[in-house]
Amino acid sequence: MTDEGLPLATPPFEGEGTARARVAGVLLAAGTSSRFGDANKLLATVDGEPVVRRAARTLVDAGLDPVVVVVGHEAGRVRAAVADLPVETVDNDAYEAGQSTSVRAGIDAVLEGEDGTAGGADVDAAVIALGDMPFVDPETVETLVAAHAAGAGDALAAAHEWDRGNPVLFDRRFFDRLADVDGDVGGREILLADDASALVAVDDPGVRRDVDRPTDLPEGGSGDG
Repeated sequence: MTDEGLPLATPPFEGEGTARARVAGVLLAAGTSSRFGDANKLLATVDGEPVVRRAARTLVDAGLDPVVVVVGHEAGRVRAAVADLPVETVDNDAYEAGQSTSVRAGIDAVLEGEDGTAGGADVDAAVIALGDMPFVDPETVETLVAAHAAGAGDALAAAHEWDRGNPVLFDRRFFDRLADVDGDVGGREILLADDASALVAVDDPGVRRDVDRPTDLPEGGSGDG
């Protein structure tokens, strides 16, 4: 058990459902970047690529389908940063009320179905990721998907050296509860409270590394967002 009381699942994972599961991606990219200064941290660059685009590309490269990017603050500029990726964007006009509103908007978009937007009835799970975490490896997302398919748990968070990080995968059975969360907690309380939750060990320090201030950018990165 980890310090939070969650079991730690360790790859590799094998299971019959691995190839059949359809897992959506939800990228939360609506925040105000209040601690970053005057610029929008999601539009700062890492290796010449906007932070939010790099975070979205991780979900795309991991094979998630659909990928929904929730925008709010400076929505037009953030949407433009991911416009060339195979993602859908959804507006969260209530983003100032906390992260839970973006989770709700993203899950609602995933559930709307093929006619209107994203996923529909055949989505088995969703990976919720943060737009200010551009250093996560796509293989980490793939590991979460494989762990879910192998039965490691229904709510799974990536963990590096036993420390819980992001992204987090939630089975479809949690979608209604995710749509009801309040405040600025996202799905954390669901993860920590459910008996089917677990951490998934990954060799990826990016799951604990976000961009909060300009000093969080690597050398050569630009904060002129």
